[in-house]
Amino acid sequence: MTNRRRFLQSLSAFAAAPVLAAETPWKLNYMLASSMYGSLPLAEILPEVKKTGATGIELWPKKHGTQREEMDAIGHDQFAAMLQEHGIRFGGTTRYDLGPFKLTEEIAIVKKLGGNFIVTGGAGDYKVPPEQLKANVKDFVEKMKPHAALAAEHGVTIGIENHINNLIDTPDSLLWLADDIRNLLGIGIALAPYHLPQDTKLLADLIKHCDKQLTLFYAWEHGMGCMKPMPKAEEVQQMPGRGSLDWKPLLQALKAINFTGPTEIFMHPTPRGIPIMPTLAESTAEIVRAKAHLDGLI
Repeated sequence: MTNRRRFLQSLSAFAAAPVLAAETPWKLNYMLASSMYGSLPLAEILPEVKKTGATGIELWPKKHGTQREEMDAIGHDQFAAMLQEHGIRFGGTTRYDLGPFKLTEEIAIVKKLGGNFIVTGGAGDYKVPPEQLKANVKDFVEKMKPHAALAAEHGVTIGIENHINNLIDTPDSLLWLADDIRNLLGIGIALAPYHLPQDTKLLADLIKHCDKQLTLFYAWEHGMGCMKPMPKAEEVQQMPGRGSLDWKPLLQALKAINFTGPTEIFMHPTPRGIPIMPTLAESTAEIVRAKAHLDGLI
């Protein structure tokens, strides 16, 4: 009887114990860049967001798109109502046109609409020897501190993209930036593999080094480039699964740092300001294809 009683007690204890939830598999959190549809209006783009597998949209201004200007023209309240109608969220904006030191008004607008990031470039002389470049990156971060603090107060992060002909251009400058902002809030890195050597180990190591400073990730490879007109079959080699870049090591690195920030499937068409494919439907289909490639690797 004693053994039976203990057995029943153990069963009761087991039944009362909390059930451990199965571990949620890691996955990418997709964000749609409005520039993928060129200068098409928001009324046409917003219904496509969920079709691409994204949960929200990021707005680009001219010359890559017109949606950031359109948002101002139709009114922020109207834009917010359109987002609600389609059940999607606002991610943020890309503002290379403003640069990193003139984002005060943009920060307030992004916060007002529920966004949490602004992408821009670095600032400073980059055509200098390595030691001077390292010092210039540190100086840039010092100048960014009040802007980053303001962004952080609003729940926004300024993502500095590595970009050709820019202070943050080389792998070394990215490493230095990541180190210099390690303990700062409101500033991070928008990592674009396109602008870096297409070396999977290098790219994966950079992702791991950026770690928690990674604000946004572009699923964007170099392919045949984007600086001159070319046949569409060559131009779309910037997209995952079209070019030669092996994305698996990059995805493994993103998983290793548990990156849950926005990932944008991305490319630039030539000329800028047109959809990535001839039609809206074809553009959506190409983003969906790229997503399937990445998800298949995951």
